[in-house]
Amino acid sequence: MVPVKQPDQIRLAILGCSPGNGHPYSWSAIFNGYDRDLMTAECPYPGIPAYLNQEPSATLTIPGARVTHICCTGAGDFSAEHVARCAHIPHVVEKPTDVIGHVDAVIIATDIGGDHVERARPFVEAGLPVFVDKPLADNLPDLQTFHNWVEAGHAIMSSSCMRYAREFLPYRQSTQTLGALRFVSITTAKRWETYGIHALEGIYPIVGPGFETVRNTGTPERNIVHLTHRDRIDIVAVATADLYGAFGCLQLGGTTGHAEAAFGDTLHAFKAQLAAFIDFLRTGERPFPFAETVELIKLVIAGKLSRDEGGREVRLSELTLT
Repeated sequence: MVPVKQPDQIRLAILGCSPGNGHPYSWSAIFNGYDRDLMTAECPYPGIPAYLNQEPSATLTIPGARVTHICCTGAGDFSAEHVARCAHIPHVVEKPTDVIGHVDAVIIATDIGGDHVERARPFVEAGLPVFVDKPLADNLPDLQTFHNWVEAGHAIMSSSCMRYAREFLPYRQSTQTLGALRFVSITTAKRWETYGIHALEGIYPIVGPGFETVRNTGTPERNIVHLTHRDRIDIVAVATADLYGAFGCLQLGGTTGHAEAAFGDTLHAFKAQLAAFIDFLRTGERPFPFAETVELIKLVIAGKLSRDEGGREVRLSELTLT
């Protein structure tokens, strides 16, 4: 990828909204700052001002990038105009494509993987870099499309903020004190199709590539997913609809030790995730290989396929891209 042409001030568009997803508020504030009184009083997701208000305004934002345009098409429960007032966004547009020619990159802030190809298509075709909220896709044909675009040289990035969880950093750096990992577990709330990627990407930088099988013996509301890894690691990822009190609980068991960690610093994870995208725009160098995203999305797809087929073990090798 060729770095963007405006390194001093990268202009971003925040696009889309989906039910229960407040990223347009929080992500825009991480770039632009925000109206503290308005956000606190009126943001429909009270957790967002709760963590934003804990950070001094002088250190909140990512320098050298700003959200200049917003369009909130989709089935969300807020308006683009309201986000713009809360997060100092100067331009609200009627259609997502209205931002083409006015921004350097776009952020698709929706978490419905099956919508993302069509949301991204006009911007990929226009040559704009795109960040796509997790999960990138939730089916193999759409993953194939994104893979083809990246292979053709388009700048597309997607990740869960859990990849950047501060609490998991020591184990991303090394698990040597634990010996050889043999068991890993992690939890998330909500649906496997939208939030399973949080659990998976939280542990992926720790165990690395090499997943082999996926078996989901749960239900749409209670996903219990057993994954196996070529390094003889058994992994259990749980996605239970109302498990909000235990989101991001990580357990690691090795041949000589064990460890536990719990995710808590949402702002740090979001900021690090978005900063990684800005670094990608500036340097043209990916923060991690796109092949990791491909493997992660295959795990999401395999978990749904297994559940829908009565808990059948799905080998990742079944999900092939051309």
